[in-house]
Amino acid sequence: MIQPGDRENTRSLANEDERLVRRDRVVQIIALVKPFRAQAVLVALEAVPVLAGTVREAMGYGRQKDRLHQYLGSEYNSSFLPKVELAIFVSEQDAPAAIKAIVGQARTGRIGDGKILVLPCYEEYLSW
Repeated sequence: MIQPGDRENTRSLANEDERLVRRDRVVQIIALVKPFRAQAVLVALEAVPVLAGTVREAMGYGRQKDRLHQYLGSEYNSSFLPKVELAIFVSEQDAPAAIKAIVGQARTGRIGDGKILVLPCYEEYLSW
């Protein structure tokens, strides 16, 4: 039989259990890849449950060498190379599968393949 004080104890235990249960956290994965590999990466990401994402063109540089460009007949040196930036949001448990899919399609074995950044997202700032 439940006593009057037991009900309050049951509520506090339920609240503690609720706090101990780990909610599925969200991470943002930003991948900078070569433009000719972007479509293959997007196809590979279809196998991963992606919550949201954006794709944009970007320019960047790293360890690769400078490139010589021509514009209106004159040559100029440019250290920025074209890249595609993929920013996706996935649950923390799906992040390794997403990273594996990105690396599997984006890696060519040459300098300049790109970068992958994984950033945590705080629930109180997410608005779906």
